[in-house]
Amino acid sequence: MASTFRACSLLSAALVSVMCICLTHQLLVFSAAKAMPSSFSVDLIHRDSPISPLYNPLETRFDRLYNAYNRSISRINRFRPNSESSNNYTSKALQSDTVSSGGEYFMKFSVGTPPVSVLGIADTGSDLTWVQCKPCEQCYGQKPPLFDPRKSSTYKNLPCGSNSCNALDSSERVCDQQNACKYSYSYGDRSFTKGNVALEKFTIGVSTRSSPVLSFPNLVFGCGHSNGGTFDDVGSGIVGLGGGPLSLVKQLDKSIRGKFSYCLAPTAYAEEPCASSRIIFGTATESDAAAVSTPLVDKNPSTYYFITLEAISVGDRRLAYGGSSASPTEKLGNIIIDSGTTLTFLESEFYNSLESALEEAIEAKRVSDPKGLLSPCFKGAKDIDLPVITFHFSGADVKLQPWNTFAQVQEDMVCFTIVPSNDIAIFGNLSQMDFLVSYDLEERTVSFTPTDCTKPLM
Repeated sequence: MASTFRACSLLSAALVSVMCICLTHQLLVFSAAKAMPSSFSVDLIHRDSPISPLYNPLETRFDRLYNAYNRSISRINRFRPNSESSNNYTSKALQSDTVSSGGEYFMKFSVGTPPVSVLGIADTGSDLTWVQCKPCEQCYGQKPPLFDPRKSSTYKNLPCGSNSCNALDSSERVCDQQNACKYSYSYGDRSFTKGNVALEKFTIGVSTRSSPVLSFPNLVFGCGHSNGGTFDDVGSGIVGLGGGPLSLVKQLDKSIRGKFSYCLAPTAYAEEPCASSRIIFGTATESDAAAVSTPLVDKNPSTYYFITLEAISVGDRRLAYGGSSASPTEKLGNIIIDSGTTLTFLESEFYNSLESALEEAIEAKRVSDPKGLLSPCFKGAKDIDLPVITFHFSGADVKLQPWNTFAQVQEDMVCFTIVPSNDIAIFGNLSQMDFLVSYDLEERTVSFTPTDCTKPLM
């Protein structure tokens, strides 16, 4: 039932990366191929990694843990419908949290001809990929050069009435006097982005002898001419990996057959220095471990990946998820799986039962988090035994190890990294670490395969 906290004590660094010597400055890698491969992979750089442009060596691992907590709280707000939205997530709730309090993983690619390098936040909770563009009516400061569409021979604005323009919600698109399609997104913290919906060539990869770059012409993206708020200055925008028609994975559908995966590595205890997480476009090579799959549930907005959580087990004790009064329809698609949220959120009423089960299962003194953020917490570290916690999704039992569910917040204290929420449930990225998480948008499933994500997958 229980597992020692040896691995859990290492997890505190999963949010924090340790200092390491990097032999390469490249943020992007993909498999070798002479022709267009059926699948290719790209490194995802965690914002707290030593090779991240946001890495702050003055922060302790505990600082980074609490910062991740605050980002998770901020990010969950974008999944909530605003005051004008209905309870079933109307399209107005499509608010991509690409601000500094939101995205956890960076992805590098190039836009245009000649190509301009872009560092964007990889976001499974967003659709339209967008970057800051010249000329800027209002732009936030960014360190990389801005993309200038006037200097690209492959840039083309899309007209109103085009299929891609119509894929935007009516509240998110406008037409100018030249009939150009324009988008307008706002965010929960009053940040915003506005610009042209356009076609452009995207280039993915770093040119080497064994790995040629991959180019994808005529991808739809947002060329943002007016952007503001608390965006990170190292990034140029976002990479939309959601389920809507304008997302990158949907646009690459014919090349990748509706399949993509990611493997999130707890890099701090990787065997190799500076191990990166990876996203695989196409079919990934899975480990020998058996994968378990659960259906994706079609709900609004189509951007988010909804799955169904039926129960959670603490060791051998199984707790049904969702109130007895909830109808079968209400229980379908009751949790969002999201790579951009660090913590996992569960409904508050259920959380009380889960907390009681943890207290019974853990033979250690319960203590309070000094910052008053995480609960429950227990005194101890290396010698504490913590239970395996199993998430019983529809058709898929996913066993989470202590490093997926607990973090060391002080030298002699560990805290639970699953927290209560009044309305939205989210399966966050800590719970997904060391799993190959595979999405099949044609079969409408998501699969989990226990995997050492510090090792090559392809």
